[in-house]
This record gives sequence, C-alpha cells and structure tokens, in this order.
Amino acid sequence: MEPSSSVTLHDVAAEAGVSLATASRVLNGSVRKVAESYRERVMAAAQRLGYAPNLSAQAMAKGRANIVGLLVGDIADPYFSAITAGAMAAAEEAGLVVTVAVTGRDADRELTTVRALKGQRPRAILLAGSRLADATRDDELSAELENFRAGGGRVVFVSQSGLGFDTVRIGNEEAATELGARLAELGYRRVAIIAGPHRLITSTDRARGFTRGFRRGGGDVVTTVRGDFTRDGGFAAGEKLAASGLSDVDLIFATSDIMAVGAMSALRRAGVIPGEHVGVAGFDDISTARDVTPPLTTVAIPLEEIGRSAVTQALLDEPGDSPAPVTGTVLVRESTPPR
Repeated sequence: MEPSSSVTLHDVAAEAGVSLATASRVLNGSVRKVAESYRERVMAAAQRLGYAPNLSAQAMAKGRANIVGLLVGDIADPYFSAITAGAMAAAEEAGLVVTVAVTGRDADRELTTVRALKGQRPRAILLAGSRLADATRDDELSAELENFRAGGGRVVFVSQSGLGFDTVRIGNEEAATELGARLAELGYRRVAIIAGPHRLITSTDRARGFTRGFRRGGGDVVTTVRGDFTRDGGFAAGEKLAASGLSDVDLIFATSDIMAVGAMSALRRAGVIPGEHVGVAGFDDISTARDVTPPLTTVAIPLEEIGRSAVTQALLDEPGDSPAPVTGTVLVRESTPPR
C-alpha cells in the first residue's frame, strides 16, 4: 500500500493492538526497548495501513514554528556535542531546525535563555545536562516551562528532571556502580576520585555509584578531589594528585571522560604514566577516550541516540510517557590493566 498521510500513529497502534507509546517507540526510534513480538506487530500494521510518519506536520501544529530549542551546558564538551549531533539529525529528518544555546551550567542564564526561546514559539524546548542540587531558579524555570507547555509546546529534559517534565534519564549511578565493581575485580583496591562540584548532580551520582561498587568489591576511596567539570578541571585535579605522590593510590576515577583526559595529561607532565604507574577510568565514552594513550576505560553512553530520543519524545502526540533510563556499558581498556 502507498503511504497515506491520513493514517495516524493512533491508527497503527489500534491495528497492532498496542499502546500509542509502544507504536511510537517502534516507529520513531526511541532508545527504550520494545519486545520483538510487539515490534513485528507494529511494523506489520504500519505496512498494511500505509503509515508514513509526518513529524514536521506535528511540529507545525498549534501555530508553532518548525524549531526545536536545545539548551546545553558547554558545546565544546564532546558529551554535549554528541547529544547535539543526535538531536540535529532527528530534527532534520522531521523537517525541523535546532536552535542551540549554551547555558554554561548557570541557572540565571538558563532561565533567561528559556524566556528568549519561548518568544520564537518553538515546537519544543530540550534541556540537556545535569541539574544543580542547589539550583536557585528552579521554581521560576518550572513556571516558565509550564507556561510554555500549557500553550502547546513540549519540554524534555536529558539526564535528570525533578521538575515534573518528560525526561530522557541516564542511569549514571547504576552504571558507575558496575564500573566500580568491575575495576575491583581487576585487583584495584585504593582509588582517588576526581569529581565536579558538589552541586552537580550527574557528577555526584557517578561518584556515589562508583564508591558503592568499588567498596563492594573490596576497594576503598582514599580521597576525592573536586574541580570544574571540564578538561582543565581534570588537569588541575591531576596535578594535585601527582603532587601528593600517589603512593597510596592504584586507581583514579574521574566522573567524566573529559576530566579524565585532563588528569592524564597532568599525570604525564609529572612523570606518572597512566595505565602503568596508576590506573585511570572515566565515564561517557566520548570519541577522545579511544584516541588517548593509553585508551581510556570508561562507561559508554549512547549520546547521539539520547539526542535523537529527546527530539522524538518531544514530537510524540501525547506527553508523559518518559522512557526507561538509558543504561551504560562498561568498557575496560588499556588504562586499567589487571593488577
């Protein structure tokens, strides 16, 4: 059957005997898993009915522009760059344009940017990046976003929400627990953790999860060094650890790959060879993690797929069905050889 613009996602769901959310996950590329039997039923129903997705038509509904506003903490960070790439790819397929704004993890700038984006009447606003535990503008931000949603816009968070909006949640703590346990199995016993500021929830979750898994495996946390959640922050933390001599540490875990890369550079400058004198691990599996020497042990997060999922979720007919947390995969590389 030729594709028909009159056939809706509701029709496909009814034909397949599944929920609207399940049909959407199958046809719109959600990162949430769908049972194979359901997937086959949905695909068969779509083929019988001649269903052709028309996300751009959805985007133009309610008089809104064909724009998706994406707020990221730092576009120079490969973590946000990968999410942005995925979001832009999904938006392009839907005939939409992504407007990217950088918040610098600053609550005032985030609030100001949301207000500015609302004036463009975008189809959706996506907010990617860790929430802050001591956020001073959350009530105002929630009010702005709720007003936007009440007017027909969609709001999707990436990482954490806590504000009552749809979220593509990343299982940071769970994956970090698995990483900690795995490195303990490799024989590591005393770790120094390099983390971002206390108020950065993503970093805190990862540090807490790693500590849990590492201790369960028989290891212990010797110290935690905090700094900016950036390459330079990792470099400064690496310098501090190298200056301490590292005599009682056999492993360094940084709560992001970009911090780990900075720390490795500082260690080498101080004459400490990563992977030989001390193990080093990170989190995210940014592209650089495979290219540094030695290649970095980390947790792989499907960042581009997360960006895609955020756009897809923003274009669904009905809000409120947030997918299950995105899980990470532990990748052990040469930076943490068995002890």
